Amino acid sequence: MTEPRALPLVLAPPKGRGKPPRHLADLSAEERAAAAAELGEPAFRVKQVAHHYFARLERDPANMTDLPAKNRDAIAGALLPALLTPVRTLEADKGTTRKTLWRLFDGSLVESVLMRYPSRATICVSSQAGCAMACPFCATGQGGLQRNMSTAEIVDQVVDAAATMASGVVPGGPGRLSNVVFMGMGEPLANYKSVIGAVRRMVAPAPDGLGMSARNITVSTVGLVPRIRQLTDEGIPVTLALSLHAPDDELRDELVPINTHFNVAQTVEAAWDYARVTKRRVSIEYAMMRDINDQAWRADLLGDVLNAYGDWSWVHVNLIPLNEVPGSKYTRSRDEDMDEFVRRLEAKGISTTIRDTRGDEIDAACGQLAAAE
Repeated sequence: MTEPRALPLVLAPPKGRGKPPRHLADLSAEERAAAAAELGEPAFRVKQVAHHYFARLERDPANMTDLPAKNRDAIAGALLPALLTPVRTLEADKGTTRKTLWRLFDGSLVESVLMRYPSRATICVSSQAGCAMACPFCATGQGGLQRNMSTAEIVDQVVDAAATMASGVVPGGPGRLSNVVFMGMGEPLANYKSVIGAVRRMVAPAPDGLGMSARNITVSTVGLVPRIRQLTDEGIPVTLALSLHAPDDELRDELVPINTHFNVAQTVEAAWDYARVTKRRVSIEYAMMRDINDQAWRADLLGDVLNAYGDWSWVHVNLIPLNEVPGSKYTRSRDEDMDEFVRRLEAKGISTTIRDTRGDEIDAACGQLAAAE
């Protein structure tokens, strides 16, 4: 890995209050028409702006030359207000991993990570400023929840990443953003309305959205069972990632406190039902912590828990070498323990991989950079 490179720090404005400014990505078709009327412009003006934003990934009014020059700034300013101000961008892996710390309109800090691989480019986005789930090994969870992000604040992270890929800034030449994972700051299903709104913008064809495949979008959750069931009925075939981290209630109560409300059996059953209804394989996320949850017997127990539903092909286990938080008692598992964990799960017929971690040296676990700030 290369040494991280950083952009200069942007000083913080005073923290404000209220809702994020209204943005094109927040608006339904009817609301877009109403916005045009408010501006005293024909409806097609909004469609022109939407084409620039979603199809051309353009946010600078100066480049929207099909808008009337005298009204260009006013039109773009009303529909595309600045939502994310970059505070700092760090690069690793020879520039193919880029982590950006963003400041929102009210001073809240969130993070996103763009990762380019040989066959794909993925953006990991935040859905909340902070998080209320209080998982003790997670940097974001230590700071509590500041607020939910709006649909547009989520979408704008994706548009920025897509524009970055298209510009050729990332080594490898101009490319296309192919994947989105909701694994940044926050619990996505605790901000259900905004997250689903953002997913709908991502999958809608231009100029109504980015035209991405729902199958390339992953929504992560620590296990909000009612929301998993709501997502099951949503009709959008995203990949569900369940952050399980322990196969037994005693340990999971400690690692994922929401488990005291929705236990392992209830959570896994809801995930299995999602797979059954959507025909989409669920990813079980399991952060590997030394001598905490990485014992061989827990691998066997995890296999038994997942196999309880008969058809093991419904699930894939993604073991994640823990990205350590300074000062935490939770540390990364030994390589040999992770290898044994894989062996035992595969012996029970469960597809298992160890995640290719990126950006350890730039605090790429979401929440670490904001906490340092």
